[in-house]
Amino acid sequence: MPDISLPLTDIALASFAAFLAGFVDSIVGGGGLVQVPALFILFPQFPVPAVIGTNRFASVMGTSVAAVQYARSVAIPWRIVFAAGAGAAVMSFLGAKISSLLPAATLKPIILVLMASIALYTYRRKDLGQENIMRYDAAMLLAICFAIGAATGFYNGFVGPGTGSLLVFGFVSIVGYSFLNASAMSKMVNVIADASSLMFFVNGGFVRYEIALPMMVCNMAGSFLGSRMAILRGSGFVRVVFLVIVAALILRFGYDVLAPMLR
Repeated sequence: MPDISLPLTDIALASFAAFLAGFVDSIVGGGGLVQVPALFILFPQFPVPAVIGTNRFASVMGTSVAAVQYARSVAIPWRIVFAAGAGAAVMSFLGAKISSLLPAATLKPIILVLMASIALYTYRRKDLGQENIMRYDAAMLLAICFAIGAATGFYNGFVGPGTGSLLVFGFVSIVGYSFLNASAMSKMVNVIADASSLMFFVNGGFVRYEIALPMMVCNMAGSFLGSRMAILRGSGFVRVVFLVIVAALILRFGYDVLAPMLR
């Protein structure tokens, strides 16, 4: 049953984070870097599966909105998407099951390190993925992309935030796709992986719908706006916004991780 004791201001802040997450995620991935820390900060009483499950429910429709927008404007190599999606779907469900066994204190340092790593990588690689430079022939390509999907799918179910960015970077740095193509493909694979792991969280009763439903609406709105901006204006402006947001979250979430150690 919905918890009526939850402050409406916290739900509103979570919904705003969902809008921002949808906006960021639809362009370069990494929306979970905004949404998951926000849920941990606003609702520290929630167990890890409730945080991850609520985040997953809120973001899956937003990712779908972005996927539709990209599919209308970018040529999608569907065989590659389905290969990566197949690996992601299987391993995402497995990762979700493992995540239910861990306490929140275990995941917080992982998320902090991930945020710092992605921020540093994004800042240093200013020319990342300017054009398609394929590194494998057709026979190897499916196997490589299946492995990328499996690795990121497991991470998606296990932790979640940054999966889209990891997919983009995998498609760009390992396979050789352009940034725009990789972003478009990552949305398709993310939808498959999110839907797979979401079944575990829904069946286990881990989704807090009184928070997840308004967050879902806001995430969809942010995804629509962000994907349209990526297609019309490119990623330069949003790259700067993304770095600013992640830097702020590193400081805020880093405090949560380090403060108990300093007491």
